[in-house]
Amino acid sequence: MPIYVYKAMDKTGYIVRNRVEDVSKNALIKKLKSNQLEPIEIVKLNGRRNKANRNKKNIKNIDDILKNVNSGELVHPTQKKRARFGGLFHQKKITSRDVVVFTQNFYLLKKADFNNIHALNTIIQSTENDKLRDVLEDILAGVESGENMYTTMEYYPEIFPYIYVNMIRVGELSGSLTNSLQQAVKYLEESEALRTKLRKILVPNLIQFFGLLIMLLIGTLVAIPFIQKVFDQVGTKETLPKITIWFEGVVNNAMTYWYIPVAVIAIMVVTILWYIRTPKGKYRFDYFKYTMPIFGKLIYALDFSRFIRAVLLNIRNGVRIQDALEVSKNVANNYVMLSVIESAINNILVGQSWIEPFEKSGFASKMEIEMLKIGMQTDLAEMMQKLLDYMDADIDNIMENIMKALPEVVYVFVGIVLIFFVLVVLVPLIQIYMGTFLFSAYGY
Repeated sequence: MPIYVYKAMDKTGYIVRNRVEDVSKNALIKKLKSNQLEPIEIVKLNGRRNKANRNKKNIKNIDDILKNVNSGELVHPTQKKRARFGGLFHQKKITSRDVVVFTQNFYLLKKADFNNIHALNTIIQSTENDKLRDVLEDILAGVESGENMYTTMEYYPEIFPYIYVNMIRVGELSGSLTNSLQQAVKYLEESEALRTKLRKILVPNLIQFFGLLIMLLIGTLVAIPFIQKVFDQVGTKETLPKITIWFEGVVNNAMTYWYIPVAVIAIMVVTILWYIRTPKGKYRFDYFKYTMPIFGKLIYALDFSRFIRAVLLNIRNGVRIQDALEVSKNVANNYVMLSVIESAINNILVGQSWIEPFEKSGFASKMEIEMLKIGMQTDLAEMMQKLLDYMDADIDNIMENIMKALPEVVYVFVGIVLIFFVLVVLVPLIQIYMGTFLFSAYGY
């Protein structure tokens, strides 16, 4: 087994260093955490232990660990902050771009017939991000011990998204890791491109929206009382607009009894979060994702496209359609899609069409269903490839329509706030500026 030198901190703040033997870096991390030790650094040694040390018993619990610790290497808690903050300054955050670069490099090396261990070793040597290098070394340790890559990636959901991990899983189980890596690169790049487009549309409009909202609230709390005070002092018969008086009352009540709306909102948020974590709530929330305005059609198209692409990978490697569906369902994280796939698998078991559940769901288009049916009668792999080409074009069209419709939706909300601002704040200010209230004050 590989040999590791680790540095960890216990609950009292002492730094513990030791040299141990374990299956993989990930297994050692879990073992340390189970023994109330927080790993700080774990380094794998390339050399083998000498014959005298080979039969030494592996360290399994905290008592054995502490017995083998050199007390001269313990660090006092006063040095804990220095070690902690020093590590923070030297370690960079792992960004989505880092994951894209890693996946691209790994895909190119696999395309050049590198095996997984050779490819990972090559990438680790050229990786500048220390945190990412540690994660890749952990993945490498798992591969060297006979595990699949995806099993280690599952321990890092904050780095590798769920769909990404399951793309790698499908590739490893179907024997088409190179193609899965290519799809993973495309998925990451498309996701980043979509986020960038949404940010360009939403951020400026949201800034404008909240800017107007803040001006509306400040105007209501500051300008309106001042104008009312002027009216009272000169004794005019003119009054503020009814909408201004009403909105001022709403804002004042909200300021006085702020804890009521805050409590109501908090209860609603907690209730919704609890509900969508239940199986029934999760299913209904996932159903809403596919039926929601603007984005629903795009979300389904992306999920269905990834699923068909995964099925195609398996079929091209000689996997039966039933097994291909079983393996490929892991790329779906939506309960509605998973239920449809499960129904498709059950249909095969009872001798019925696996396409029927997708048709009955009502989410897939007539064109997509017909192409799958024709593929079952001719060449399924070839027809699935044509279906994917069609779906890619359809997804591009959907995204283009969203980018056109989204600004219009945002402008509606901005327009509503702007109208309120004009009626509630600007109209009274115009009254003051024009001075018409003075005629009423002097009996004219």
